[in-house]
Amino acid sequence: METILVLAYTESDGSLAKAGLEAVGAGVELAKALGGKLAVGLFGADVQSAAQAVAGCGAEKLLSVTGPDFASARYATDAAAAEALCKAAGATLVIGAAGSRMARVLPGVTHRLGGQVDTHVSCVAVEGGKPVAARWFYRQRIEAKLARQHRPWVLLLDPGSHAPWKGEGAKVAFTAVPVTLSEGAKRTRVTGVKAPQADQQTIRPDAKLLFVAGAGWTKKQADGQPHMAEAEKQILGFLRASQASLGTSKSLADLAGEGQAVLGFMSHLNQVGQTGSTPRHPKGLATCCHGEEPHVVGWRFINERRAVNLDPNCGWARGKADVLYVADAFAVMSKMTELLEKNAGK
Repeated sequence: METILVLAYTESDGSLAKAGLEAVGAGVELAKALGGKLAVGLFGADVQSAAQAVAGCGAEKLLSVTGPDFASARYATDAAAAEALCKAAGATLVIGAAGSRMARVLPGVTHRLGGQVDTHVSCVAVEGGKPVAARWFYRQRIEAKLARQHRPWVLLLDPGSHAPWKGEGAKVAFTAVPVTLSEGAKRTRVTGVKAPQADQQTIRPDAKLLFVAGAGWTKKQADGQPHMAEAEKQILGFLRASQASLGTSKSLADLAGEGQAVLGFMSHLNQVGQTGSTPRHPKGLATCCHGEEPHVVGWRFINERRAVNLDPNCGWARGKADVLYVADAFAVMSKMTELLEKNAGK
């Protein structure tokens, strides 16, 4: 019988992030399909709030590693906590949300456990009575299904690829798992956090809309001149009004390295497609993009895709967007921002 452990860490306020709840949802479904045992392991400074949120998931074991030493991301302490939880649960299958903190430590923890790990898992299912994991290869063009007999098998589930677990919270007591740390393990210290102000944040993974700005924003417009200052104002204004997440094509992200004028708030972190990210927002709106295949693959998991482009024969007009608006993106985004700001209080 398989023992499935859902492994997650708590946020600074003690809550469980959406990615962690998605891992719990995947673990609950997998345990039911396999007829196996389910365990939940949490680590962080304080797990009480997160523990109450997942108390009704049906786990037979609720385990925790807590204390101020586990509050911040640190390889040595995070790895020690994850290893202790896996051993205490006797897990044969481990599911963790592939956030930066978990993705950094789980491969190393798997080596300590003598197991095998697969990353960027997009789906966990059961076929023929056996657990199967699916993931994408070759820039999300090829989907593969993986099965392993070796145990423990550790799976890092990509955020956004599974519905988060929802259930009624309840008061619950987690079983504390002791972890002894050496002074060397606590050598690295977090002295502070630098983060952009809320109105400067352009990457919002949980936003309902992904707004993609292409290189056309920096090119010459109808009057024969580029309008970089206006482009920045239009894009940032729309992001503030819509609270959308910002993406860009590789061509625009690469302009900085070519010595050309760029949008000051744009970086490779915003890149979608090719070597960039694969977002999973409900809706997407691309502007001034040509819609080349690598770029389209980058946001293929968006449910509804629309584009604004002056060229009716651009790549988006060839079936790569659900709706194409043949119009000037500057004029369209200005009007949309005006309407959003006007209706903000309604």
